[in-house]
Amino acid sequence: MATDRSFGHSVFLGESAASGAAPRRWPALAAGLLWLAAGLSLGYWALQVLGRSPLTPVSTTAQLPEAPEPAALARVLGATPQVAAVTAPVAPPPLSSRYQLVGVVADGGDGGAALIAIDGQPPKPYRVGATLEGDVVLRTVQRRSVRLAPPGNAQPFELSLPEAPGGRS
Repeated sequence: MATDRSFGHSVFLGESAASGAAPRRWPALAAGLLWLAAGLSLGYWALQVLGRSPLTPVSTTAQLPEAPEPAALARVLGATPQVAAVTAPVAPPPLSSRYQLVGVVADGGDGGAALIAIDGQPPKPYRVGATLEGDVVLRTVQRRSVRLAPPGNAQPFELSLPEAPGGRS
């Protein structure tokens, strides 16, 4: 009587009559694939951790180099320096050009006030006898003009209101 090798518990030990040694390959192949997947996963995460550069804030901008001084650049490129022509000193503008009369409140007597802008600044009110910038004194106020006296013996000057549109005063 011949014994069948496929009968009994020997099939569970990996001995099969039909496939020979094939059942022993599947567990080894599955274990190899699992170890390959574990190694690839470990390599991926190692590259993720070690391959990162330090974070750079988005708001960081590159600094632009300073522009060279034009005279120095011209000298380097071979330009010869030009001597500025000596001009005659220009007389300063008249003192009256600094002041602009904006409004007048004339009093019948020696009183009154004027609204005067100095050097394009907002106008300020001044009474007769008040000192403006530069020691200029408001001497008199008339219906459409004022008289200012500069310091020292300088000639007094007069400021007038601009003509109203339509010729009315």
